[in-house]
Amino acid sequence: MKRYFPILNWAPNYDQATLTNDLVAAIIVTIMLIPQSLAYALLAGLPAEVGLYASIAPLVLYAIFGTSSTLAVGPVAVVSLMTAASVGKLAAAGTPEYLGAAIAMAVASGLMLLAMGLLRLGFIANFLSHPVISGFITASGILIATSQIPGILGIKASGHTMPEVLGGIFANLLNTNVFTLLIGGFGVGFLWWSRSRMKSVLKANGVSDKLSSLLVRAAPVGAVALTTVVAWGFGLGDRGVALVGDIPSGLPTPALPPLDMDLWAAILTPAALISLVGYVETVSVAQTLAAKRRQRIDPDQELVALGMSNLGAGLSGGFPVTGGFARSVVNFDAGAETPAAGAYTAVGMALATLFLTPLLYHLPKATLAATIIVAVLGLVDLGALRRTYLVSKADGAAAGATIFVTLVFGVEPGIASGVLLSIALHLWRTTKPHFAVIGQVSGTEHYRNIERHNVMTVPDVLSIRVDEALYFPNARWLEDTVMARVVDNPMIRAVVLNCVAVNDIDSSAIESLEAINTRLKDAGVVLHLAEVKGPIMDRLKRTHLVDELTGDVHLTQYDAMLALSPELTQRTRAMPRRNIA
Repeated sequence: MKRYFPILNWAPNYDQATLTNDLVAAIIVTIMLIPQSLAYALLAGLPAEVGLYASIAPLVLYAIFGTSSTLAVGPVAVVSLMTAASVGKLAAAGTPEYLGAAIAMAVASGLMLLAMGLLRLGFIANFLSHPVISGFITASGILIATSQIPGILGIKASGHTMPEVLGGIFANLLNTNVFTLLIGGFGVGFLWWSRSRMKSVLKANGVSDKLSSLLVRAAPVGAVALTTVVAWGFGLGDRGVALVGDIPSGLPTPALPPLDMDLWAAILTPAALISLVGYVETVSVAQTLAAKRRQRIDPDQELVALGMSNLGAGLSGGFPVTGGFARSVVNFDAGAETPAAGAYTAVGMALATLFLTPLLYHLPKATLAATIIVAVLGLVDLGALRRTYLVSKADGAAAGATIFVTLVFGVEPGIASGVLLSIALHLWRTTKPHFAVIGQVSGTEHYRNIERHNVMTVPDVLSIRVDEALYFPNARWLEDTVMARVVDNPMIRAVVLNCVAVNDIDSSAIESLEAINTRLKDAGVVLHLAEVKGPIMDRLKRTHLVDELTGDVHLTQYDAMLALSPELTQRTRAMPRRNIA
């Protein structure tokens, strides 16, 4: 029971001090979440109250099923953008069909995540490499920020790609509403200043560090309150400034999503992509924060928790949710000790839904657009593209391609291309893995790459180390590589295949080893194996290779060379050790 209900691990030891810390964290996160939930609902093309609904049940369910003590679940920018891009193809924004499709998306995502968790399929997320997900998030941040510019200017412009959004902006630029621009410009400037400078200014004026941090977190609420009062006091709604308008009071009523089979067939692929991105982001945040406290999370149980959270969102009238980085960091810094902090945040959001919504009638949508812009600019990390490229040109190219596809063709093609690129890069690398011809380091029994180190070799013995698992994509490569080296050097009388880095082998690779053994035998060359791991040896013993091997299987590379060239090997071992670099 504790495996599937992690709440049973921490609830029995819950005490007054933990309650206090969790409540303080919950208050701070609630203050931050209220404007964000409204803004991200509008980003998803949904009514503002849907963001509030998506910030209640998911938080409670995560507290029951989640394993991270500080992860803050709820609406996030990237998933909101993906929801808008997917649902926008099925229905017009603002229609009941659009809302129904978004709710169904949350339920479908929840069911997929739950099934993956129960089947322990968390490893699937590994197929989305870090450079690709980093590129996708960067591109999404740019796309989200650009899509909010029309809200700052008070013009109509829509689209799910950068060319569409920019085209709409330039086409309607002359229709800019000055009052909306003033509200939006103030919102962006104030929120940016509050994030970058406000804390230092407050501390310089004698405000304590804790209070300064709280005021910085509350800055978005302050922007909401101030611009709402200004819009009400000056009647900006009558001057063309778009307002949030009526937000229904009351808690969401649990209901089933639309059961139209055509709709469900259309949302399966987008829901799968949202699930994948949401899970990768959730686990990344949860593991990072857990490591700081020397705690651990269960990635497969996080699938269950995230699945239940999305089911809760969908059945309570919300849209897809995931773990948010910024709110989780705030929750961590505020001292949250258990997932109960999320449940208390849900209580705060429920109270806001019941009592605060009438006060938001005059809230300018430009303020929410400013909130989104400032929040997502933190996701943009173009410097990562250069850093990745310096480490690996292939990874850098994959990240750059993901950014380009996302910006030009949209988020769905962007993440889909990212997944395909990740898998393609993995297959490409394993198809032609790194290998090295190795030689003996003077004064030692160690063997290293002859191209990197100052080593001794035996002219008529070829020693090759393969640094990859051997399986069907690289089986033919192994055969061709060994035979090419032998053909190029007629002096070779023995080949030693060093398997120290081979941690897996399949039947195709074993057949290639058998073919190598046969072809070398025909050429008068003996094949030896060295440093074969136990599980690999167990598989080889179940084949004819061990019996038909022309050479021997040696415990170490040194043993193999001692058998093949004892005099030179021993003499090299006795030499003074020198720098191998």
